[in-house]
This record gives sequence, structure tokens and C-alpha cells, in this order.
Amino acid sequence: MTTELRTVLGDLVSVNNRLTRLAASVSGNAESPAIWRTIAVLRDLGPMRLGELARVSRVSQPTMTKLVHTLDERGWIRRIADAGDARAWLISADPSGGAALLAWRDEITAALEPTFADLTDDEIATLAASVEIVRTRLERARTAMQTGDVA
Repeated sequence: MTTELRTVLGDLVSVNNRLTRLAASVSGNAESPAIWRTIAVLRDLGPMRLGELARVSRVSQPTMTKLVHTLDERGWIRRIADAGDARAWLISADPSGGAALLAWRDEITAALEPTFADLTDDEIATLAASVEIVRTRLERARTAMQTGDVA
């Protein structure tokens, strides 16, 4: 990896974290980011056991248990019997959880819009292309992890 690429990737992660914090701040949404992250993981990766969900989300199992309990109380997830183990459950995103995630996304993007309202069409196109590059690489990495084809 080139030094320039490492620098750009480090800057991308850092600025993404700053953007996420700004979005939470300007939207006034008091919901824990972990709630949205958990629903997004389930939406993107599909049903999984609690321990796997905790591992993927990089939280402890007791923390994930609390998150799943909160999401279950709201009806934003489903518990599905694991066909491979009658004692275990798979956690799945419920359509209402997906709808809540989309509503939150609309809320934060509306709150962020004034910050970026003066972008030119070319700058918006550059951001859109950058998002697509990152999305493509993340999908490729996810597929490689699922198939065990990680270098």
C-alpha cells in the first residue's frame, strides 16, 4: 500500500467519524448510534446469532443482549428459530426496523444538508463517485469474508 493511499484511507475514516458525530449533533436525535448500527448490520448481512452479531458489531455479548432487547421491545427485529440448532435463535431486522433506519437517515441528511448546500454539481458528482468506490470495495470485502477468500 502506498503512503498516499494510507493517508487518504486514514483521512476518510477520520472525516467519516466527524461527519457521523456532526449528523448526530445537528439532528438532535438522542438515539444511541449502536441502535442504528445494529439494524444496519442485520439489514446488510442478514439474520445471525446474538454472539455473531456482537462480534460483527464489535460490542460485548451483554451489550448486544441489551441492544437486541431494546430493538425487540420496539418491534424492530425478529427472533427466528435457528434450523441448525433448536436451542438457538437468529436475530433478523424487521421491516419496521428498516423503516425506522430509513427515517433516521432522512432525518440526519436533512439536518446535514445546510452544511453542504453550497456544493457545486461537480463536487456533488465527485462525492457520489467516491461513495460508489467505497461501497464497491466494502461489498467486495464482505463477499471475501463470507467466502473465506480473504488475502
